Amino acid sequence: MSKKAKKSGASNPTVENRRARHNYAIQSDLEAGVALVGSEVKSIRAGQVSLAESYCFFVGDELFLIGARIEPWKPGGGHHNHVPDRRRKLLLHRRELDRLQKATQRDGLFIVPLKLYFKGGRVKILIGIGRSKNQRDKRADVKDRDAKRMIARVLKRGG
Repeated sequence: MSKKAKKSGASNPTVENRRARHNYAIQSDLEAGVALVGSEVKSIRAGQVSLAESYCFFVGDELFLIGARIEPWKPGGGHHNHVPDRRRKLLLHRRELDRLQKATQRDGLFIVPLKLYFKGGRVKILIGIGRSKNQRDKRADVKDRDAKRMIARVLKRGG
């Protein structure tokens, strides 16, 4: 038997939270599963999701994704749709949850979603653990980026 041909990436979009890397100094990242209902998965496949203004927060000893907007699935008629802004539980091992909870409580770190994608037919989210950047850190990032761009421009010209 031959293997099935891989589908194109159009049906499996990757949604990135660009503001997260701008507003936070990410120290490490971790992949987690997301507890979703069927209409949410369909909407994510259609690319109707936004991670802007979203964050992760502990409620008790469970980690939830808050503020992510997954638009309702329109072709289904709308009567069995999900709530677009509901809290979604993140699926991690207990050891990972304990480590994250200690990092947020003791070290004052934040947990932010970086990327939402499909892996093996399941929705995964890449969460980053990091500190909030202040204005000085953001300015330093801009200076570094400009310096790298200038170096690349000089090297491209051959001199």
